[in-house]
Amino acid sequence: MSKNIGVIGAGSWGTALAILLGGKGYNVKLWARRIEHKKQIDAYGENTEYLPGVKIPDNVKVTNEIEEAVAKSKYIVIAVPSHCVRNIVKIIKNLLNKDSIIINVAKGIEIDSLKRMSEVIREELDDDFYYNIAVLSGPSHAEEVSRNIPTTVVVAAEKKRIAEIVQDLFITPNFRVYTNPDIIGVELGGALKNVIALGAGISDGLGFGDNSKAALMTRGIAEIKRLGIAMGANILTFAGLSGVGDLIVTCTSPHSRNRRAGIELGRGKSLKEILENTNMVIEGVRTTKAAYKLQKKYNVEMPITTELYKVLFEGKHPKEAVSDLMMRGRTHEIEEVAISMNWKL
Repeated sequence: MSKNIGVIGAGSWGTALAILLGGKGYNVKLWARRIEHKKQIDAYGENTEYLPGVKIPDNVKVTNEIEEAVAKSKYIVIAVPSHCVRNIVKIIKNLLNKDSIIINVAKGIEIDSLKRMSEVIREELDDDFYYNIAVLSGPSHAEEVSRNIPTTVVVAAEKKRIAEIVQDLFITPNFRVYTNPDIIGVELGGALKNVIALGAGISDGLGFGDNSKAALMTRGIAEIKRLGIAMGANILTFAGLSGVGDLIVTCTSPHSRNRRAGIELGRGKSLKEILENTNMVIEGVRTTKAAYKLQKKYNVEMPITTELYKVLFEGKHPKEAVSDLMMRGRTHEIEEVAISMNWKL
């Protein structure tokens, strides 16, 4: 196959997708920001820093030159932390071919603008690329995808044809890809589940049980739905892979860095300590701040997000946050769902 693909970002997820695409026979250029990181991957034939133990195919070439990864590639996978997406797009803007398709796999919301990642990308690119932007999301830890453990994800784009092109690009016998026209819902589900995963980790860190986590996840998806509907998403998306699916895996998996951070918070560590002792980005921290701003902007009730914001940024003790959540005013579950959907009972 002669398709050239550039993967921007050699973290765990970018590396896993490069391995997947390389395994399909594509020519992949994987961009590593640091020259030392590139040299390490070249020396060992694997990404020992972020994805140890997984060999990288010979047709995946690592480069420290971003132009090399972009200039001759029809498909550009953006796999950097969400807060870096805008700057990366500014850098590659003039290197793109007019028919390039940009596939974003970063899950987050820009704090200052409160824009979704596809909106950030569109804002920085020419109008020619408006329909050539797709989003890949769903329950998909890099540690499993890179080892060919069966995984199912979803791709969203403004045009069905673009979504289907990306679907064909990624799909394998062990990596099933669905399409969804609801780019708003797919992006919000992928970003906001990290907020709830922090809460799930705090629950584990405090020594709570399965009942607690099940309640948190259920009420968490309710919050995500409420905000999603207010922002124009299709509620059905949140019952799918980028909604409930991604929420389940991120709240329960030992691979989840957001859940792990939450566990440490529940055990008494400060956010500063946790961030200083990890080499990976914990997207849920920034997304909590963005979600807290969004709930105010759209006048949506998000009590779990509010309490997590207070724990992360105002020094509230996790146990106190749990108590305040449990002792909120009485509500009726079905009535609450009906109100969020504008249904009449």
